[in-house]
Amino acid sequence: MSSITARLAREIGQGVTESKAFTLNSPEALALFGGLPVRSGVTVNSATALRVPAVTCAVGLIAEACGNLPFKLHDRDTREAQKDHPAYSLIHGEANEWTSAEELREQLTRDALLTGHGFAVVTRNTQGLPVWLHRIEPSAVAIEADDYGEPRYKARLKDGGDTVLPFAEVLHISTLDGVSPIQHAKEAIGLALAAEQHLADWFGQAGRPSGYLSTEQDLKPEASAKIISGWSQVKSGGSAILDGGMKYFPLATTNTDAEFYTNRVEQIREVARAFRIPPTMLFELSRGTWSNTEQMGQQFLTMTLRPWLKRWQAAYARVLLTVEERKALYVEAETKDLLAVDFAAQATAYSQFVAMRALTPNEVRAGLNLPPMDGGDELSNPFTTSGGGVASAPSKQETTNDA
Repeated sequence: MSSITARLAREIGQGVTESKAFTLNSPEALALFGGLPVRSGVTVNSATALRVPAVTCAVGLIAEACGNLPFKLHDRDTREAQKDHPAYSLIHGEANEWTSAEELREQLTRDALLTGHGFAVVTRNTQGLPVWLHRIEPSAVAIEADDYGEPRYKARLKDGGDTVLPFAEVLHISTLDGVSPIQHAKEAIGLALAAEQHLADWFGQAGRPSGYLSTEQDLKPEASAKIISGWSQVKSGGSAILDGGMKYFPLATTNTDAEFYTNRVEQIREVARAFRIPPTMLFELSRGTWSNTEQMGQQFLTMTLRPWLKRWQAAYARVLLTVEERKALYVEAETKDLLAVDFAAQATAYSQFVAMRALTPNEVRAGLNLPPMDGGDELSNPFTTSGGGVASAPSKQETTNDA
């Protein structure tokens, strides 16, 4: 185990901020003052943005999908899983003694969605082979690059010291441009937060509509204050006593109030656009049907999730495989779980695969999580042949004799 990575894995703590120079109008400086300023007047950062249910749903959907899908190491020629390679257990089993590979992918993907970057340091043994992967708090890492663009990572340790790691020692997952979708969509998220606060305040006042009191009498300031104080204490469904010829005139609902629900639905769509997720995946079903919801599920895999899986595959290969090993091995995420269909359709598909001799019966049983059976490794069509071989065409002599 190298001394640098071992010390980093042992001493890096969560919540440690990185001290570096920046201007007052940079995103880093804005974060120091509580978040990103938006026109709606609310503070938008990774913590407040998660108070918007659509944001929480989007982050959880992508992060959990990346974590739950199995990753495996394969040989490029034989396509067989390389279970004896040390990288296999790190991507398919345990990232470290207290974190599974699935949990680490969830954490780093969530970090990237909230901050733009997710980091984990590679711990190696004395032979240089990868042993563990340890998550690093994004705020404790600064990314630097040389004149050729080769990245290196400056990490802050708990004792206040810094260590610089090369790119081959840090598993790095980032967004397209290294900027969180929360920062890109700060105005839309801020408007959603403001709408939530507005509705909460309205219900906090017992859902009482605005209005005004009118009287023809001249009231002194003390009397006016007393009337307003008594009126404000009337709860929804209660009764108020108006004396002295006083009358109450409710204000008509404005166009803004009438469009409030539409505005809230549109903010869900805006969040979906920011995270590149179909709106139906965020449970915005106003335009969802049985057919297009299924198509949007496929779109989520191809347009939303696949780029993240590609980043994970490349990041794993970059730090867990040598340059020579990458020529013979590759990391792949299995997405068949996301394409699961009903049992009848699945049975039909498996039957067709066996009939065309694309799968053996034992491969079908493995897909159903069943143990193999005797004689199930032969590629034969059980619907046209009775044995393991393929039936041959009759000879010309046999055809003549039959005639």
